[in-house]
Amino acid sequence: MDFAVRPMQSEDIPQVAEIERQAFPTTWPPTPFSRELGNKLARYLVAWSPPRKSLVPTPQATPLPTDEERDGWFQRLASSVRSVFGVEPERSPSPSIQDYVAGYVGTWFVVDEAHVVSIAVRESLRRLGLGELLMVAAVELAMARRANLVTLETRVSNTPAQALYEKYGFRKVGVRKRYYSDNNEDAHIMTVDGILTPAYQDKFQELVNAYHARRGETARVLA
Repeated sequence: MDFAVRPMQSEDIPQVAEIERQAFPTTWPPTPFSRELGNKLARYLVAWSPPRKSLVPTPQATPLPTDEERDGWFQRLASSVRSVFGVEPERSPSPSIQDYVAGYVGTWFVVDEAHVVSIAVRESLRRLGLGELLMVAAVELAMARRANLVTLETRVSNTPAQALYEKYGFRKVGVRKRYYSDNNEDAHIMTVDGILTPAYQDKFQELVNAYHARRGETARVLA
């Protein structure tokens, strides 16, 4: 896949704001992304592509990782967020003004809970697996931050999103009445807990392996 994931930076804000307007046209006021970047409780990641690369990824089959490669995934996940544990992190790629932002995901962290507050992909790039890529990155970040559960809201009518979340172990635990202001639609509250358990991490890695087999390897820098 021609896209990778990295932390959102100030240079990305105009494109991220554009994506928010496409995905959530009735959101008012708009998300104050500049303030969110300085919020110690919030983390935003973007799916991006370097300039002059094709914006439509070519499907390619890749072999499933070996046991040694699987073990290496956990090591890479830990090393990509060393700053969380007080160790100097690797430098994140510096965004160019020409970097093309395809989507973003925002997560708030409170105690041992990660709350996905927003996930969106450019309208022209939907159905290419970018939403799933951002979901994977958000869960990986939650694991690295030692969150025990991830929660989010989704429209009751958005069955494709619900199917994706359920695939990664989310379950419906409640309803927020009239949550969406544009049409007063209810929202399902969906949660996956126990994400630090070996059982969940094994299942999660199987899903990530399957995603790579369908879409190709993707670089994910989380911090």
